[in-house]
Amino acid sequence: MRIAFVGGGNMARAIIGGLLAKQAAQAAEIMVVEPDSSARLRLLAEYGVKAIEVPNTDLAHAHVVVMAVKPQNMREAAGQLAQVAGGALFITIAAGIRIDDLSRWLGGRTRIVRAMPNTPAMVHAGITGLYAHASVGAEDRGHAERLMGAVGATLWFENEGDLDAVVAVSGSGPAYVFYAIEALEEAARALGLAEGASRSLALWTFVGATKLAIERGEDPAALRAQVTSKAGTTEAALRVLEAAGVKQHFLDAVKAARDRSIEMGDALGKD
Repeated sequence: MRIAFVGGGNMARAIIGGLLAKQAAQAAEIMVVEPDSSARLRLLAEYGVKAIEVPNTDLAHAHVVVMAVKPQNMREAAGQLAQVAGGALFITIAAGIRIDDLSRWLGGRTRIVRAMPNTPAMVHAGITGLYAHASVGAEDRGHAERLMGAVGATLWFENEGDLDAVVAVSGSGPAYVFYAIEALEEAARALGLAEGASRSLALWTFVGATKLAIERGEDPAALRAQVTSKAGTTEAALRVLEAAGVKQHFLDAVKAARDRSIEMGDALGKD
């Protein structure tokens, strides 16, 4: 299967690396459109894939075209592709770009899948929300799932609007986790622990807790209760968080991210 990437940034490189590592594609089957010459040399050196400066008729032979440019550059990139691309399946990983808008910019093409990965995809531990246009069949869905599955787990959604929530939860989610790690590390230092020990304790607590939650498959509230002994240290800490309304603030924050995603989609899709 011949795959073309438009944009050779971090996420494109992560997907390419994942595909090659899992032997889901060969380097000779992949090409990348990337205007930056140093980025093209890096793609060749790291992955052995063909990299070109601007879209050309070679894209007409691609089975899948992955749109990996920034949202604000998508309209221009799609306009260029509309002139040279064939009947490929298009997969967009740009946040906020809706399928109807991308279809219009691509000259009416509708074989489009929206994919919303997150940054842990760069270490092949991401999760990607997927939504397909009604014209996308089972085979194309399979291609999209295998491609994005190269960098982590995948989930399909039946309503395109759900991807705004996906952006808010898992797309922005790593920042929330880093924020919590930062706070726990700062707390450790404030209690007199050394900097290196503080970071290790914070990082590995998150790694271990997440691994436990995944492997146990239990409700997080149940796992939390297992750690919280009556009148113990954990209960004392959680009482402070509850009194401060941390959970409600967290809910409000994620909703604000979702609302901003909707606003961005409205703005980016305007003619």
